[in-house]
Amino acid sequence: MTQQIIREATAPAPLEGQQTKAFCAVSAPDEPILNVNNIQGNILGGFNKDYQALLFLEIENPNAFKQWLESQINFIATASEVIAFNRLFKSSRQRQGREGTVKATWVNIAFSFEGLKKLTKDADSFTDASFKAGLAARAANLNDPVDKDGKPIGWVVGGPNNGKVDVLFIIASDDRTDLLEEVSRILESVVAFTDGKGNAKSSGARITFFEEGANLPPPLSGHEHFGNLDGVSQPGIRGRVSENPKELLTPRQNPENPNQGKPGQDLLWPGEFVFGYEDQNNDALKLEDSKGKVVSAGLHWANDGSYLVFRRLRQDVYKFHEFLNNTAANLDTDPQKVSAKLIGRWPSGAPTVRTPEKDAPTLGNDDNANNDFEFNGDDPSKDDFFKNDVVPPSADATGLRCPFIAHTRKTYPRNDKTPGGGGPGPKEIDRSEVTTQTHRLLRRGIPYGPVSPSTPNNPLEDPNFVDRGLHFLAYQTSIEDQFEFVTRFWANNPTFSEPAATNHKVDGKLPLGHDPIIGQSENNKPNGDRTRKFFVHLEDDQNKPVTKELTAPEDWVIPTGGGYFFAPSISALKEVLIK
Repeated sequence: MTQQIIREATAPAPLEGQQTKAFCAVSAPDEPILNVNNIQGNILGGFNKDYQALLFLEIENPNAFKQWLESQINFIATASEVIAFNRLFKSSRQRQGREGTVKATWVNIAFSFEGLKKLTKDADSFTDASFKAGLAARAANLNDPVDKDGKPIGWVVGGPNNGKVDVLFIIASDDRTDLLEEVSRILESVVAFTDGKGNAKSSGARITFFEEGANLPPPLSGHEHFGNLDGVSQPGIRGRVSENPKELLTPRQNPENPNQGKPGQDLLWPGEFVFGYEDQNNDALKLEDSKGKVVSAGLHWANDGSYLVFRRLRQDVYKFHEFLNNTAANLDTDPQKVSAKLIGRWPSGAPTVRTPEKDAPTLGNDDNANNDFEFNGDDPSKDDFFKNDVVPPSADATGLRCPFIAHTRKTYPRNDKTPGGGGPGPKEIDRSEVTTQTHRLLRRGIPYGPVSPSTPNNPLEDPNFVDRGLHFLAYQTSIEDQFEFVTRFWANNPTFSEPAATNHKVDGKLPLGHDPIIGQSENNKPNGDRTRKFFVHLEDDQNKPVTKELTAPEDWVIPTGGGYFFAPSISALKEVLIK
Protein backbone atom coordinates (compact mmCIF):
# COMPACT_ATOMS: atom_id res chain seq x y z
CA MET A 1 0.00 0.00 0.00
CA THR A 2 1.23 3.51 -0.77
CA GLN A 3 1.96 5.15 2.54
CA GLN A 4 -0.12 8.19 3.38
CA ILE A 5 2.09 11.25 3.25
CA ILE A 6 2.70 13.51 6.26
CA ARG A 7 0.94 11.30 8.77
CA GLU A 8 -0.01 13.22 11.95
CA ALA A 9 1.46 16.38 10.45
CA THR A 10 1.19 19.85 11.89
CA ALA A 11 -0.86 22.39 9.97
CA PRO A 12 0.62 22.70 6.47
CA ALA A 13 3.08 25.50 5.86
CA PRO A 14 3.28 27.33 2.54
CA LEU A 15 5.42 25.55 0.00
CA GLU A 16 8.75 27.01 -0.94
CA GLY A 17 8.28 29.90 -3.32
CA GLN A 18 4.61 30.33 -2.49
CA GLN A 19 5.17 33.48 -0.46
CA THR A 20 6.57 35.25 -3.49
CA LYS A 21 3.12 35.41 -5.02
CA ALA A 22 1.25 38.63 -4.35
CA PHE A 23 -1.98 36.95 -3.20
CA CYS A 24 -0.16 35.26 -0.32
CA ALA A 25 0.44 38.66 1.26
CA VAL A 26 -3.28 38.89 2.11
CA SER A 27 -3.86 38.73 5.84
CA ALA A 28 -7.11 37.60 7.47
CA PRO A 29 -6.60 37.85 11.25
CA ASP A 30 -10.37 37.91 11.89
CA GLU A 31 -10.99 34.58 10.21
CA PRO A 32 -11.09 31.44 12.40
CA ILE A 33 -8.24 28.99 12.79
CA LEU A 34 -9.50 25.72 11.37
CA ASN A 35 -8.72 22.59 13.36
CA VAL A 36 -7.20 20.87 10.33
CA ASN A 37 -5.67 18.07 12.40
CA ASN A 38 -9.13 17.09 13.63
CA ILE A 39 -11.25 17.56 10.48
CA GLN A 40 -11.35 14.70 7.98
CA GLY A 41 -9.39 15.38 4.84
CA ASN A 42 -12.00 15.10 2.10
CA ILE A 43 -14.20 17.79 3.61
CA LEU A 44 -12.06 20.93 3.28
CA GLY A 45 -9.07 19.71 1.26
CA GLY A 46 -10.81 17.37 -1.16
CA PHE A 47 -9.06 14.13 -2.13
CA ASN A 48 -8.97 15.01 -5.86
CA LYS A 49 -7.75 11.55 -6.83
CA ASP A 50 -8.05 9.69 -10.13
CA TYR A 51 -9.34 6.56 -8.39
CA GLN A 52 -11.90 6.32 -5.63
CA ALA A 53 -13.93 3.52 -4.07
CA LEU A 54 -16.97 3.53 -1.81
CA LEU A 55 -17.39 0.74 0.74
CA PHE A 56 -20.58 0.37 2.80
CA LEU A 57 -20.95 -1.64 5.98
CA GLU A 58 -23.77 -2.71 8.25
CA ILE A 59 -23.02 -2.73 11.97
CA GLU A 60 -24.25 -6.07 13.32
CA ASN A 61 -22.54 -6.09 16.73
CA PRO A 62 -21.87 -2.56 18.04
CA ASN A 63 -19.46 -3.61 20.80
CA ALA A 64 -17.33 -5.70 18.45
CA PHE A 65 -17.50 -2.99 15.80
CA LYS A 66 -16.16 -0.37 18.20
CA GLN A 67 -13.05 -2.45 18.82
CA TRP A 68 -12.59 -2.93 15.08
CA LEU A 69 -13.19 0.79 14.40
CA GLU A 70 -10.48 1.70 16.89
CA SER A 71 -8.01 -0.25 14.75
CA GLN A 72 -8.93 1.87 11.70
CA ILE A 73 -8.71 5.39 13.13
CA ASN A 74 -5.01 5.86 12.39
CA PHE A 75 -5.76 5.28 8.71
CA ILE A 76 -8.24 8.18 8.52
CA ALA A 77 -6.68 11.10 6.64
CA THR A 78 -6.91 14.58 8.15
CA ALA A 79 -7.43 17.92 6.45
CA SER A 80 -3.89 18.85 7.46
CA GLU A 81 -2.43 15.95 5.52
CA VAL A 82 -4.63 16.33 2.47
CA ILE A 83 -4.15 20.10 2.16
CA ALA A 84 -0.39 19.76 2.50
CA PHE A 85 -0.27 16.97 -0.08
CA ASN A 86 -2.49 18.84 -2.54
CA ARG A 87 -0.18 21.83 -2.36
CA LEU A 88 2.85 19.62 -2.86
CA PHE A 89 1.19 17.82 -5.79
CA LYS A 90 0.27 21.10 -7.50
CA SER A 91 3.71 22.60 -6.96
CA SER A 92 5.45 19.48 -8.30
CA ARG A 93 3.20 19.36 -11.35
CA GLN A 94 3.79 23.01 -12.15
CA ARG A 95 7.54 22.70 -11.70
CA GLN A 96 8.01 19.45 -13.67
CA GLY A 97 5.16 19.85 -16.13
CA ARG A 98 3.74 16.39 -15.46
CA GLU A 99 1.80 14.37 -12.90
CA GLY A 100 2.77 11.24 -11.03
CA THR A 101 5.83 12.57 -9.24
CA VAL A 102 4.14 12.29 -5.83
CA LYS A 103 1.20 10.15 -4.82
CA ALA A 104 -0.85 9.17 -1.79
CA THR A 105 -3.76 7.00 -0.73
CA TRP A 106 -6.42 8.43 1.57
CA VAL A 107 -9.27 7.00 3.66
CA ASN A 108 -12.23 8.81 5.25
CA ILE A 109 -15.29 7.52 7.06
CA ALA A 110 -18.90 8.59 7.65
CA PHE A 111 -21.93 7.16 9.47
CA SER A 112 -25.65 7.17 8.81
CA PHE A 113 -28.00 8.23 11.59
CA GLU A 114 -29.00 4.61 12.11
CA GLY A 115 -25.32 3.70 12.35
CA LEU A 116 -24.64 6.41 14.92
CA LYS A 117 -27.58 5.24 17.03
CA LYS A 118 -25.85 1.88 17.34
CA LEU A 119 -22.66 3.53 18.62
CA THR A 120 -23.80 6.35 20.91
CA LYS A 121 -26.84 7.04 23.07
CA ASP A 122 -27.10 10.74 22.18
CA ALA A 123 -27.48 10.44 18.40
CA ASP A 124 -31.07 11.69 18.68
CA SER A 125 -29.65 15.10 19.58
CA PHE A 126 -28.73 15.72 15.94
CA THR A 127 -31.05 18.49 14.79
CA ASP A 128 -31.21 17.94 11.00
CA ALA A 129 -34.50 16.16 10.38
CA SER A 130 -33.48 15.06 6.88
CA PHE A 131 -30.30 13.43 8.17
CA LYS A 132 -32.28 11.51 10.76
CA ALA A 133 -34.92 10.40 8.25
CA GLY A 134 -32.35 9.25 5.67
CA LEU A 135 -32.24 9.75 1.92
CA ALA A 136 -34.50 6.80 1.05
CA ALA A 137 -37.28 8.23 3.20
CA ARG A 138 -36.82 11.64 1.56
CA ALA A 139 -36.71 10.34 -2.02
CA ALA A 140 -40.32 11.22 -2.80
CA ASN A 141 -39.73 14.81 -1.64
CA LEU A 142 -36.84 15.01 -4.11
CA ASN A 143 -39.09 13.82 -6.98
CA ASP A 144 -37.12 10.57 -7.30
CA PRO A 145 -39.10 7.76 -8.95
CA VAL A 146 -40.92 5.91 -6.13
CA ASP A 147 -43.48 3.15 -5.82
CA LYS A 148 -47.05 3.62 -4.65
CA ASP A 149 -45.82 3.61 -1.05
CA GLY A 150 -43.23 6.32 -1.66
CA LYS A 151 -40.24 3.98 -1.61
CA PRO A 152 -37.47 4.60 -4.16
CA ILE A 153 -37.45 2.42 -7.26
CA GLY A 154 -34.39 0.79 -8.82
CA TRP A 155 -31.88 1.54 -6.07
CA VAL A 156 -28.84 -0.71 -5.73
CA VAL A 157 -27.52 0.82 -2.49
CA GLY A 158 -29.23 2.53 0.42
CA GLY A 159 -32.76 1.53 -0.56
CA PRO A 160 -35.34 -0.39 1.49
CA ASN A 161 -34.55 -3.62 -0.36
CA ASN A 162 -30.76 -3.25 -0.18
CA GLY A 163 -28.41 -4.00 2.69
CA LYS A 164 -28.14 -1.43 5.45
CA VAL A 165 -25.58 1.34 5.02
CA ASP A 166 -24.52 2.24 8.55
CA VAL A 167 -20.97 3.11 7.58
CA LEU A 168 -19.38 4.58 4.47
CA PHE A 169 -15.67 4.36 3.74
CA ILE A 170 -14.23 6.58 1.02
CA ILE A 171 -10.90 5.28 -0.27
CA ALA A 172 -9.03 7.37 -2.86
CA SER A 173 -5.64 7.12 -4.53
CA ASP A 174 -3.49 8.42 -7.38
CA ASP A 175 -2.81 4.82 -8.41
CA ARG A 176 -5.42 2.08 -8.86
CA THR A 177 -3.09 -0.65 -7.60
CA ASP A 178 -2.57 1.33 -4.39
CA LEU A 179 -6.31 1.90 -4.13
CA LEU A 180 -7.09 -1.80 -4.39
CA GLU A 181 -4.40 -2.68 -1.86
CA GLU A 182 -5.95 -0.33 0.66
CA VAL A 183 -9.45 -1.62 -0.13
CA SER A 184 -8.18 -5.18 0.37
CA ARG A 185 -6.68 -4.24 3.71
CA ILE A 186 -10.02 -2.92 4.94
CA LEU A 187 -12.05 -5.81 3.51
CA GLU A 188 -9.73 -8.41 5.01
CA SER A 189 -9.91 -6.73 8.39
CA VAL A 190 -13.71 -6.77 8.26
CA VAL A 191 -13.81 -10.46 7.39
CA ALA A 192 -10.86 -11.67 9.48
CA PHE A 193 -10.17 -9.13 12.22
CA THR A 194 -7.40 -9.75 14.72
CA ASP A 195 -6.71 -7.52 17.71
CA GLY A 196 -3.36 -6.08 18.72
CA LYS A 197 -2.37 -9.38 20.32
CA GLY A 198 -3.14 -11.42 17.21
CA ASN A 199 -6.35 -12.88 18.60
CA ALA A 200 -9.11 -13.55 16.06
CA LYS A 201 -12.10 -11.30 16.66
CA SER A 202 -15.34 -10.38 14.97
CA SER A 203 -15.37 -6.96 13.33
CA GLY A 204 -19.04 -6.65 14.19
CA ALA A 205 -19.79 -5.56 10.64
CA ARG A 206 -20.68 -6.98 7.27
CA ILE A 207 -20.05 -5.61 3.78
CA THR A 208 -23.24 -4.49 2.01
CA PHE A 209 -22.00 -2.64 -1.08
CA PHE A 210 -18.78 -1.75 -2.86
CA GLU A 211 -18.16 0.21 -6.04
CA GLU A 212 -15.22 1.90 -7.71
CA GLY A 213 -15.21 5.28 -9.40
CA ALA A 214 -12.49 6.84 -11.51
CA ASN A 215 -11.52 9.94 -13.40
CA LEU A 216 -12.39 9.28 -17.04
CA PRO A 217 -9.47 8.61 -19.42
CA PRO A 218 -8.29 11.26 -21.93
CA PRO A 219 -9.72 13.18 -23.67
CA LEU A 220 -12.48 13.15 -21.04
CA SER A 221 -10.22 13.55 -17.99
CA GLY A 222 -11.98 15.76 -15.44
CA HIS A 223 -15.30 15.40 -17.30
CA GLU A 224 -18.51 13.55 -16.49
CA HIS A 225 -20.02 10.97 -18.83
CA PHE A 226 -22.09 13.45 -20.86
CA GLY A 227 -18.78 15.05 -21.85
CA ASN A 228 -18.65 18.20 -19.75
CA LEU A 229 -15.92 19.39 -17.40
CA ASP A 230 -17.15 18.78 -13.86
CA GLY A 231 -16.55 20.35 -10.45
CA VAL A 232 -15.58 23.72 -11.91
CA SER A 233 -17.31 26.05 -9.46
CA GLN A 234 -16.52 25.34 -5.81
CA PRO A 235 -17.01 27.77 -2.91
CA GLY A 236 -14.01 29.50 -1.41
CA ILE A 237 -13.77 28.95 2.35
CA ARG A 238 -12.72 31.54 4.89
CA GLY A 239 -10.35 30.42 7.61
CA ARG A 240 -6.72 29.92 8.48
CA VAL A 241 -4.75 26.71 8.82
CA SER A 242 -2.40 28.07 11.49
CA GLU A 243 -1.89 31.00 13.86
CA ASN A 244 -0.26 32.91 11.00
CA PRO A 245 -2.95 35.31 9.66
CA LYS A 246 -1.58 34.82 6.14
CA GLU A 247 -1.91 31.03 6.22
CA LEU A 248 -5.30 30.83 4.52
CA LEU A 249 -7.22 27.72 3.51
CA THR A 250 -8.35 29.44 0.31
CA PRO A 251 -5.61 31.69 -1.13
CA ARG A 252 -6.80 35.14 -2.16
CA GLN A 253 -6.00 35.32 -5.86
CA ASN A 254 -8.24 38.17 -6.98
CA PRO A 255 -6.56 41.54 -6.37
CA GLU A 256 -9.80 43.26 -7.42
CA ASN A 257 -11.93 41.62 -4.73
CA PRO A 258 -10.62 40.63 -1.27
CA ASN A 259 -13.85 38.69 -0.65
CA GLN A 260 -12.99 36.10 -3.30
CA GLY A 261 -10.42 33.33 -3.65
CA LYS A 262 -9.98 32.92 -7.38
CA PRO A 263 -11.83 35.53 -9.49
CA GLY A 264 -15.54 34.76 -9.22
CA GLN A 265 -15.08 32.39 -6.25
CA ASP A 266 -16.93 34.02 -3.36
CA LEU A 267 -15.55 33.29 0.10
CA LEU A 268 -17.95 31.71 2.58
CA TRP A 269 -17.64 31.22 6.31
CA PRO A 270 -16.61 27.65 7.18
CA GLY A 271 -19.68 26.93 9.29
CA GLU A 272 -21.54 26.32 6.03
CA PHE A 273 -19.54 23.10 5.70
CA VAL A 274 -18.02 22.20 9.10
CA PHE A 275 -19.67 22.37 12.51
CA GLY A 276 -18.20 24.55 15.23
CA TYR A 277 -17.47 27.64 13.12
CA GLU A 278 -19.35 30.75 12.01
CA ASP A 279 -21.67 30.29 9.03
CA GLN A 280 -23.25 32.73 6.56
CA ASN A 281 -25.75 35.20 8.04
CA ASN A 282 -28.93 34.68 6.06
CA ASP A 283 -30.21 38.09 7.22
CA ALA A 284 -27.17 40.12 6.11
CA LEU A 285 -27.69 42.99 3.69
CA LYS A 286 -24.48 42.43 1.71
CA LEU A 287 -22.36 39.36 1.01
CA GLU A 288 -19.11 40.98 2.13
CA ASP A 289 -20.65 41.57 5.57
CA SER A 290 -22.38 38.23 6.11
CA LYS A 291 -20.57 36.59 9.03
CA GLY A 292 -23.07 34.53 10.98
CA LYS A 293 -23.09 32.59 14.23
CA VAL A 294 -21.25 29.42 15.23
CA VAL A 295 -23.24 26.51 13.86
CA SER A 296 -23.99 23.37 15.90
CA ALA A 297 -25.29 19.96 14.92
CA GLY A 298 -26.87 19.60 18.35
CA LEU A 299 -23.95 17.79 20.06
CA HIS A 300 -20.62 19.22 21.16
CA TRP A 301 -18.69 16.23 19.82
CA ALA A 302 -20.06 16.89 16.31
CA ASN A 303 -17.84 19.97 15.99
CA ASP A 304 -15.24 19.64 13.22
CA GLY A 305 -17.61 17.21 11.52
CA SER A 306 -19.85 17.58 8.47
CA TYR A 307 -22.92 16.03 6.86
CA LEU A 308 -22.20 14.05 3.71
CA VAL A 309 -24.78 13.41 0.99
CA PHE A 310 -24.16 10.49 -1.35
CA ARG A 311 -26.20 10.05 -4.53
CA ARG A 312 -25.57 7.29 -7.06
CA LEU A 313 -26.73 8.87 -10.31
CA ARG A 314 -26.94 6.72 -13.43
CA GLN A 315 -26.48 8.66 -16.68
CA ASP A 316 -28.21 7.61 -19.91
CA VAL A 317 -25.57 9.04 -22.24
CA TYR A 318 -27.12 7.83 -25.48
CA LYS A 319 -30.56 9.30 -24.80
CA PHE A 320 -29.04 12.64 -23.75
CA HIS A 321 -26.86 12.81 -26.83
CA GLU A 322 -29.79 11.74 -29.02
CA PHE A 323 -31.84 14.62 -27.59
CA LEU A 324 -29.02 17.07 -28.32
CA ASN A 325 -28.65 15.78 -31.86
CA ASN A 326 -32.36 15.82 -32.67
CA THR A 327 -32.83 19.27 -31.14
CA ALA A 328 -29.88 20.65 -33.05
CA ALA A 329 -31.30 19.33 -36.31
CA ASN A 330 -34.66 20.97 -35.59
CA LEU A 331 -33.04 24.30 -34.71
CA ASP A 332 -30.44 24.23 -37.50
CA THR A 333 -27.53 24.40 -35.11
CA ASP A 334 -24.79 22.24 -33.58
CA PRO A 335 -25.48 19.61 -30.87
CA GLN A 336 -22.57 20.90 -28.78
CA LYS A 337 -24.18 24.32 -28.75
CA VAL A 338 -27.46 22.86 -27.50
CA SER A 339 -25.54 21.04 -24.77
CA ALA A 340 -23.74 24.23 -23.76
CA LYS A 341 -27.04 26.04 -23.36
CA LEU A 342 -28.48 23.25 -21.21
CA ILE A 343 -25.38 23.07 -19.02
CA GLY A 344 -24.32 26.73 -18.99
CA ARG A 345 -20.79 25.73 -19.95
CA TRP A 346 -19.07 24.26 -22.99
CA PRO A 347 -17.31 20.88 -22.73
CA SER A 348 -14.05 22.68 -21.85
CA GLY A 349 -15.72 24.37 -18.89
CA ALA A 350 -15.87 27.77 -20.59
CA PRO A 351 -19.03 29.56 -19.38
CA THR A 352 -21.60 30.57 -21.97
CA VAL A 353 -21.98 33.91 -20.19
CA ARG A 354 -18.51 34.80 -21.46
CA THR A 355 -18.49 32.85 -24.72
CA PRO A 356 -22.10 32.21 -25.75
CA GLU A 357 -21.75 30.84 -29.28
CA LYS A 358 -18.56 28.78 -29.38
CA ASP A 359 -16.26 26.94 -27.03
CA ALA A 360 -13.09 28.62 -25.80
CA PRO A 361 -10.82 25.90 -24.32
CA THR A 362 -8.20 28.40 -23.19
CA LEU A 363 -10.86 30.10 -21.08
CA GLY A 364 -12.25 26.81 -19.86
CA ASN A 365 -8.83 25.61 -18.72
CA ASP A 366 -8.06 28.83 -16.82
CA ASP A 367 -9.38 28.46 -13.29
CA ASN A 368 -8.65 32.13 -12.67
CA ALA A 369 -11.06 33.05 -15.48
CA ASN A 370 -13.66 30.33 -15.98
CA ASN A 371 -15.70 31.50 -12.97
CA ASP A 372 -15.14 35.22 -13.43
CA PHE A 373 -18.70 36.24 -14.26
CA GLU A 374 -22.06 37.06 -12.71
CA PHE A 375 -25.63 36.76 -13.97
CA ASN A 376 -27.32 39.98 -12.90
CA GLY A 377 -26.50 43.00 -15.07
CA ASP A 378 -26.05 43.15 -18.82
CA ASP A 379 -23.19 43.74 -21.22
CA PRO A 380 -24.06 45.74 -24.36
CA SER A 381 -25.74 43.61 -27.02
CA LYS A 382 -26.07 44.03 -30.76
CA ASP A 383 -29.35 43.26 -32.50
CA ASP A 384 -30.66 41.65 -29.30
CA PHE A 385 -27.89 39.10 -29.29
CA PHE A 386 -24.40 38.64 -27.89
CA LYS A 387 -21.21 37.67 -29.65
CA ASN A 388 -18.16 36.06 -28.09
CA ASP A 389 -16.14 38.65 -26.28
CA VAL A 390 -14.49 36.52 -23.57
CA VAL A 391 -13.77 39.70 -21.63
CA PRO A 392 -14.80 40.04 -17.98
CA PRO A 393 -16.84 41.18 -16.30
CA SER A 394 -19.65 39.47 -18.14
CA ALA A 395 -23.24 39.33 -17.00
CA ASP A 396 -26.52 38.08 -18.37
CA ALA A 397 -29.68 39.28 -16.61
CA THR A 398 -31.72 38.53 -19.74
CA GLY A 399 -30.84 34.83 -19.91
CA LEU A 400 -29.70 35.18 -23.53
CA ARG A 401 -26.15 33.98 -22.99
CA CYS A 402 -26.85 31.44 -20.26
CA PRO A 403 -30.52 30.40 -20.15
CA PHE A 404 -32.30 30.68 -16.82
CA ILE A 405 -32.77 26.90 -16.95
CA ALA A 406 -29.10 26.01 -17.51
CA HIS A 407 -27.83 23.49 -14.97
CA THR A 408 -25.08 25.77 -13.66
CA ARG A 409 -27.52 28.67 -13.28
CA LYS A 410 -30.28 26.64 -11.65
CA THR A 411 -27.98 25.07 -9.07
CA TYR A 412 -25.93 28.21 -8.38
CA PRO A 413 -27.73 31.42 -9.42
CA ARG A 414 -24.88 33.65 -8.19
CA ASN A 415 -26.27 37.21 -8.04
CA ASP A 416 -29.50 36.48 -9.93
CA LYS A 417 -32.67 37.83 -8.39
CA THR A 418 -34.29 35.04 -6.39
CA PRO A 419 -37.26 34.72 -4.01
CA GLY A 420 -34.69 35.10 -1.23
CA GLY A 421 -34.14 38.71 -2.29
CA GLY A 422 -37.40 39.79 -0.72
CA GLY A 423 -38.99 41.31 -3.81
CA PRO A 424 -38.36 44.37 -5.98
CA GLY A 425 -36.38 47.16 -4.38
CA PRO A 426 -32.86 48.52 -3.93
CA LYS A 427 -31.81 45.61 -1.70
CA GLU A 428 -33.16 42.77 -3.86
CA ILE A 429 -29.95 41.89 -5.73
CA ASP A 430 -27.68 42.02 -2.67
CA ARG A 431 -30.15 40.10 -0.53
CA SER A 432 -30.61 37.50 -3.25
CA GLU A 433 -26.87 36.85 -3.38
CA VAL A 434 -26.63 36.68 0.41
CA THR A 435 -29.33 34.02 0.64
CA THR A 436 -28.02 32.09 -2.37
CA GLN A 437 -24.68 31.61 -0.62
CA THR A 438 -26.39 29.84 2.30
CA HIS A 439 -27.26 26.94 -0.03
CA ARG A 440 -23.82 26.01 -1.33
CA LEU A 441 -22.20 22.55 -1.30
CA LEU A 442 -18.64 21.22 -1.24
CA ARG A 443 -18.85 18.66 -4.05
CA ARG A 444 -16.50 15.67 -4.11
CA GLY A 445 -18.03 13.49 -6.84
CA ILE A 446 -16.37 11.14 -9.32
CA PRO A 447 -17.67 9.14 -12.33
CA TYR A 448 -18.27 5.40 -12.21
CA GLY A 449 -18.60 2.96 -15.08
CA PRO A 450 -16.96 2.76 -18.53
CA VAL A 451 -16.86 5.59 -21.04
CA SER A 452 -19.63 5.60 -23.63
CA PRO A 453 -18.71 5.60 -27.35
CA SER A 454 -21.54 8.09 -27.90
CA THR A 455 -20.99 11.80 -28.66
CA PRO A 456 -23.49 14.64 -29.22
CA ASN A 457 -22.65 14.65 -32.92
CA ASN A 458 -22.81 10.86 -33.21
CA PRO A 459 -25.17 9.33 -30.63
CA LEU A 460 -24.45 5.63 -30.16
CA GLU A 461 -26.46 3.21 -28.07
CA ASP A 462 -24.71 0.44 -26.16
CA PRO A 463 -25.64 -2.99 -27.62
CA ASN A 464 -26.22 -4.18 -24.05
CA PHE A 465 -27.09 -2.29 -20.89
CA VAL A 466 -24.08 -0.49 -19.36
CA ASP A 467 -24.29 1.09 -15.91
CA ARG A 468 -22.37 4.38 -15.83
CA GLY A 469 -22.86 7.63 -14.01
CA LEU A 470 -21.69 9.75 -11.12
CA HIS A 471 -20.97 9.12 -7.46
CA PHE A 472 -22.27 12.46 -6.23
CA LEU A 473 -20.76 13.35 -2.85
CA ALA A 474 -21.23 16.69 -1.10
CA TYR A 475 -20.44 18.10 2.35
CA GLN A 476 -22.56 20.67 4.23
CA THR A 477 -23.89 21.53 7.69
CA SER A 478 -27.59 21.46 6.76
CA ILE A 479 -28.94 18.79 4.45
CA GLU A 480 -32.33 20.52 4.57
CA ASP A 481 -31.07 23.98 3.64
CA GLN A 482 -28.27 22.99 1.29
CA PHE A 483 -28.59 19.77 -0.72
CA GLU A 484 -32.36 19.37 -0.40
CA PHE A 485 -33.02 23.07 -0.89
CA VAL A 486 -31.03 23.19 -4.13
CA THR A 487 -32.74 20.03 -5.38
CA ARG A 488 -36.32 20.85 -4.41
CA PHE A 489 -36.59 24.61 -4.78
CA TRP A 490 -34.13 25.26 -7.59
CA ALA A 491 -33.37 22.25 -9.81
CA ASN A 492 -36.82 20.61 -9.63
CA ASN A 493 -38.78 23.86 -9.57
CA PRO A 494 -39.96 24.89 -13.07
CA THR A 495 -40.74 28.43 -11.88
CA PHE A 496 -37.28 29.15 -10.44
CA SER A 497 -36.13 31.86 -10.63
CA GLU A 498 -39.20 33.87 -11.50
CA PRO A 499 -37.82 37.16 -10.10
CA ALA A 500 -34.80 36.87 -12.44
CA ALA A 501 -36.89 36.10 -15.53
CA THR A 502 -39.54 38.75 -14.92
CA ASN A 503 -39.54 41.33 -17.74
CA HIS A 504 -37.80 38.84 -20.05
CA LYS A 505 -40.82 36.94 -21.36
CA VAL A 506 -40.82 35.07 -24.65
CA ASP A 507 -44.17 35.00 -26.46
CA GLY A 508 -45.81 35.94 -23.20
CA LYS A 509 -44.11 33.17 -21.20
CA LEU A 510 -41.35 33.37 -18.64
CA PRO A 511 -38.35 31.48 -20.14
CA LEU A 512 -38.03 29.09 -17.21
CA GLY A 513 -38.35 25.36 -16.61
CA HIS A 514 -36.73 22.39 -14.90
CA ASP A 515 -32.99 21.97 -14.65
CA PRO A 516 -32.60 19.86 -17.83
CA ILE A 517 -29.78 17.76 -16.37
CA ILE A 518 -30.75 16.81 -12.81
CA GLY A 519 -34.22 18.34 -12.49
CA GLN A 520 -37.05 15.85 -11.96
CA SER A 521 -40.79 16.06 -12.58
CA GLU A 522 -43.09 15.91 -9.60
CA ASN A 523 -44.91 13.03 -11.33
CA ASN A 524 -42.72 10.43 -9.66
CA LYS A 525 -45.19 7.63 -8.94
CA PRO A 526 -45.35 4.52 -11.20
CA ASN A 527 -46.39 5.40 -14.77
CA GLY A 528 -46.12 9.10 -13.95
CA ASP A 529 -45.37 11.57 -16.75
CA ARG A 530 -41.67 12.47 -16.39
CA THR A 531 -41.80 15.10 -19.13
CA ARG A 532 -39.87 18.29 -18.42
CA LYS A 533 -39.97 21.61 -20.32
CA PHE A 534 -37.45 24.43 -20.50
CA PHE A 535 -36.52 27.44 -22.64
CA VAL A 536 -33.17 27.93 -24.40
CA HIS A 537 -31.77 30.81 -26.45
CA LEU A 538 -29.03 30.28 -29.03
CA GLU A 539 -27.85 31.22 -32.48
CA ASP A 540 -28.50 28.97 -35.46
CA ASP A 541 -26.08 28.18 -38.31
CA GLN A 542 -27.31 31.27 -40.19
CA ASN A 543 -26.26 33.45 -37.24
CA LYS A 544 -29.86 34.17 -36.33
CA PRO A 545 -31.02 34.19 -32.69
CA VAL A 546 -33.50 31.46 -31.77
CA THR A 547 -35.54 31.12 -28.58
CA LYS A 548 -37.33 27.82 -28.15
CA GLU A 549 -39.23 25.89 -25.50
CA LEU A 550 -37.89 22.33 -25.48
CA THR A 551 -39.49 19.17 -24.13
CA ALA A 552 -37.52 16.31 -22.58
CA PRO A 553 -39.74 13.21 -22.57
CA GLU A 554 -37.65 11.26 -20.04
CA ASP A 555 -34.91 11.52 -17.44
CA TRP A 556 -31.26 11.33 -18.48
CA VAL A 557 -29.99 11.21 -14.89
CA ILE A 558 -31.60 8.52 -12.75
CA PRO A 559 -31.05 8.13 -8.98
CA THR A 560 -30.09 4.54 -8.19
CA GLY A 561 -29.01 4.80 -4.58
CA GLY A 562 -27.58 6.95 -1.88
CA GLY A 563 -27.66 7.98 1.74
CA TYR A 564 -27.24 10.76 4.27
CA PHE A 565 -24.15 10.47 6.47
CA PHE A 566 -22.16 12.32 9.10
CA ALA A 567 -18.36 12.55 8.82
CA PRO A 568 -17.12 12.97 12.41
CA SER A 569 -13.91 14.53 13.60
CA ILE A 570 -10.90 12.45 14.56
CA SER A 571 -11.49 13.28 18.22
CA ALA A 572 -15.14 12.17 17.97
CA LEU A 573 -13.98 8.83 16.59
CA LYS A 574 -11.51 8.38 19.43
CA GLU A 575 -13.50 9.80 22.34
CA VAL A 576 -17.13 9.01 21.53
CA LEU A 577 -17.77 6.45 18.82
CA ILE A 578 -15.47 3.71 20.10
CA LYS A 579 -16.37 4.11 23.77
